[in-house]
Amino acid sequence: MNEVVGITLTARQVEILKLVKLHAPITGDQLAEMLGTGKPTLRADLSLLVMLRLLEAKPRVGYFPGTAAQGREQVLKRWEDACVKDVQGLPISVAETASVHDAVITLFMGNAEVLTVVDENRHFVGVVTPKDLLKITLGSSNAASIPVSMAMSRLPAIAAVQADQPLMDAVKKMLVQELDGLPVVSGEEQPANRYEVVGWISKTNILRWMMELESDRQG
Repeated sequence: MNEVVGITLTARQVEILKLVKLHAPITGDQLAEMLGTGKPTLRADLSLLVMLRLLEAKPRVGYFPGTAAQGREQVLKRWEDACVKDVQGLPISVAETASVHDAVITLFMGNAEVLTVVDENRHFVGVVTPKDLLKITLGSSNAASIPVSMAMSRLPAIAAVQADQPLMDAVKKMLVQELDGLPVVSGEEQPANRYEVVGWISKTNILRWMMELESDRQG
């Protein structure tokens, strides 16, 4: 990223950061020589980068990557290393034989974005959203007694992830399929009804995790 706290870095400032990262410790004279310019020309750039904590300067030694740059690298590394299980939340489940009325109560009592649906053996069979429940109840006089199985989306139409998959896989799947969340499942891939739901990962989970990363970086 070439923008820091609302300040857009110039191409030369970005190049300075790259050179310092590769050659630290490096002096102002050495930077000027590598960039083919004079040291006075770089003075303002170096001062800004030090002020932003992108660089650190030690007298008679030279320049080093600053704490802000190191923090961004640590955040990126944690993104690369993160798995779905590091971010997922607990699923809120309902039986496929439960009524739509019971599902609505479970949804609101659990403050859930979606309900995962399980069969009598606790195997994952589908998901039901507030929109699904609303659609099936509109204009229906017996909505309370309709089973959840009539409203839910079933496997294999549902996208899912496993706990040990990279977090980025889940993010890409949500973006490509325009989803707000994904069930996290474990178990055999075939037959599909052997899946067990072990979690739920959503945009909310990911945003909360990102805020924790930023808090750790600033702390």
